[in-house]
Amino acid sequence: MPRDVIAVVFGAAVGTALRLAIDSALPHADNEFPLSTLVINCVGAFVLGALISRAWGTAPDWLKAGLGPGLLGSFTTFSAVAVSLVSLAAANQWMTALGYLGLTLVLGLAAAGLGLVLGKPTPTPEYEE
Repeated sequence: MPRDVIAVVFGAAVGTALRLAIDSALPHADNEFPLSTLVINCVGAFVLGALISRAWGTAPDWLKAGLGPGLLGSFTTFSAVAVSLVSLAAANQWMTALGYLGLTLVLGLAAAGLGLVLGKPTPTPEYEE
C-alpha cells in the first residue's frame, strides 16, 4: 500500500475518534443547535489554515495526505452540517437552522483565515555585528 494511503487511513481513524469525543462531550438532540458540529468544523478550519500556512510548502506529500484529507477530512465534514440543517428544518426550527448555517459559514471562514495568519512562521530578526 502506498505511504499516502496508509497516512490517510491512519489520519482518518484519529480524526473520526476526535470527532466522536467532541460529539459525546457536547451532545444535542436533532431539534437543538448542533454546537459540537460547529465547534468541530471551526477548529478543523483553523488547524487546516495554520497547517497550510506553516507547513504545506515543505511537508512531504504523505504527511499532507494524512493530515488534510485523512485527519481533518474525517474530523470535519460537510455531511454533518447538512444532516444538522435538515434535522432542524424537519423539526420546524427554521431560525435555528438559518442561524447555524450563517455561523458555520462566517465562523468557519474566519477560523480558516485566522489559522492562515497565525500559522505563518515568524521572521527571526537579523542581527548586525
